[in-house]
Amino acid sequence: MAINKTINKRTTSHAAMRNCIEYVLKEHKTNSDLIYVTGPAPDIIKWNTVYNTFLEEKRLWRKDNGRMYNHNIISFHKDEKITLQDAFFFGKEFAEKWFPNHQTLVSVHKDKNHIHIHLVTNTVSFVDGKKLHNTKSDMEKMKAFTNEMCQKRNLSIAQKGRHFDGSKIEDGTLIAWSKDKYHQLLNEQKKSYVSDCGLAVLSSIQNCSSKDEFIEQMKINGWNTQWTDARKHLTFINDKGQKVRDTNLSKTFNLNIRKEELINEFKRQVSRKTENSRDVKESQRRELEQYYRELEWATVGEPDNRKTKGSDRQAIERKHRAYQRQRTIHRRYEERSPSR
Repeated sequence: MAINKTINKRTTSHAAMRNCIEYVLKEHKTNSDLIYVTGPAPDIIKWNTVYNTFLEEKRLWRKDNGRMYNHNIISFHKDEKITLQDAFFFGKEFAEKWFPNHQTLVSVHKDKNHIHIHLVTNTVSFVDGKKLHNTKSDMEKMKAFTNEMCQKRNLSIAQKGRHFDGSKIEDGTLIAWSKDKYHQLLNEQKKSYVSDCGLAVLSSIQNCSSKDEFIEQMKINGWNTQWTDARKHLTFINDKGQKVRDTNLSKTFNLNIRKEELINEFKRQVSRKTENSRDVKESQRRELEQYYRELEWATVGEPDNRKTKGSDRQAIERKHRAYQRQRTIHRRYEERSPSR
């Protein structure tokens, strides 16, 4: 399943284009085998060489103004059976066929639990100098073309209202707490206080274990929360007095944030934190045991060393018992220590 989105942020300045190119080429996100530039390309692909190559093309046609670049992200579902190299050829083919007359930087990112491709396209054509324009119709055609490419590769196709495996998304299914939903809101073409509220809810819920924590976090994010037992629904109010009800968010963004769902999420957060705490304590206990074991071996030798005989072995055993007594005293001290 490949989702192709055009990122409509501010793209009318050199700084914005430079920052975008620098971001998609970060070393911890990709590597040299997963990057490519279509059309006139620099000998060595680095953020500054790509940036300068794009600028040279713009200045050659005297169109170094207006929209500087086009940014697309093609994301594959985490369960999709596709390799990084497959994704690279997917992005390369898409760029060459969809933007045949424009330079496009292709970069496959591997730093998330799902593979995704960044495509940064120079808006000025290297063939005739024409500027790139995307209409709403073009966007729909782009999605259809992406699906065609998936079908040729036997990859799944995105279907509205259905999960990755093709099963229907039932009403009331809790799908709001995913990062994909967060980024979907973050990249909405038309920014509004409603989408800002949705972002605040998704950001706040991630680390909250109670109603009070959630209300406090929403306040930090710029929204007061009206949550009373007398009212069935929640209402969020920003500092401008603009109000958003939970039902509005549900209808607009398919966010299931009813009271009972939030409370259930709080319980899940508590459970996850408890499990993580247990894992950390168990890991620390094991590390401490291993530390004592290695220290003991370094000090008195392994007590089960069968090559040691007679008086030598008795000496080692005496040292071993003395070491165990010291270890017990040390543990008791740790348990009584206020810092613990």
